[in-house]
Amino acid sequence: MSPHLACNQYPWITFYQREGLDYSEHLERALGECVEAGIQGYEPIAHLPEDVDTLAPLLTRHGLEMRSLYVNSVLHEPDQSEQSISGIIAIAERAKEVCSTQIIVTNPSPLRWGSAGAKNDEQLRHQAIALGQLGALLADRGVTLSYHIHAPEMSHSAREFHHMLLSNSPEHLTLCLDAHWIYRGAGNSNVALFDIIQLYGDRVSELHVRNSRNEIWTEELGDGDLDWKAIMTALEGKGVTAPHIVLEQAVEKDSPNSMNGFQAHKLTVEYARKVF
Repeated sequence: MSPHLACNQYPWITFYQREGLDYSEHLERALGECVEAGIQGYEPIAHLPEDVDTLAPLLTRHGLEMRSLYVNSVLHEPDQSEQSISGIIAIAERAKEVCSTQIIVTNPSPLRWGSAGAKNDEQLRHQAIALGQLGALLADRGVTLSYHIHAPEMSHSAREFHHMLLSNSPEHLTLCLDAHWIYRGAGNSNVALFDIIQLYGDRVSELHVRNSRNEIWTEELGDGDLDWKAIMTALEGKGVTAPHIVLEQAVEKDSPNSMNGFQAHKLTVEYARKVF
């Protein structure tokens, strides 16, 4: 059975920026290109419940589902975490009501705001508690919290990443496995990536899918530094057979420049249908 394939809005932002375009001004075009490329779902980045209200009719018009939604959060500071949690709950409630959204993905701000330093132990402990509270509140509403990281959380022996998961139950905190950020954050190490799958693979609710060649993001998903077939086999070994798949094949500074976002996503979907 062919899997449901969604995409995050971030890749489209990077492709449109490369063309000198403001993604927000070309949202209708991007959603149409998603559908034409063979994508069935869309994972936006939301800041307010009103963002859901704005996007929902556009998704309906294009026949796209919004099974998941990405929300940023600030959970390591006591004076900000309560407000962040209440804001996410409001967004989640609206998204579930309007779009039947099932998963909220959050990446608690990786570094201290206004500082180049990593979070200290007190902040990590507070963030872990706040994540658990958020996960419990979402679970009460029938929504799954999926924890996402970028490269910074893999620094300092991945202390932030490990503490968030070890401090919370799988019932309240699942994992959005962004395999390439883990790979890159660990010094471009597949060993570290597969060790993390062995440790936490049974908690994976969602995948963010990207690849690189020679450690640089490619325009389209394909064979490269990550072996996605092996990743799926490892996840199946942990009992995860149908995670929510979100394509996130973006471009960065040194990526090739041979195609536009639609062409890249069309090739990405063709490859993903073979792998997933």
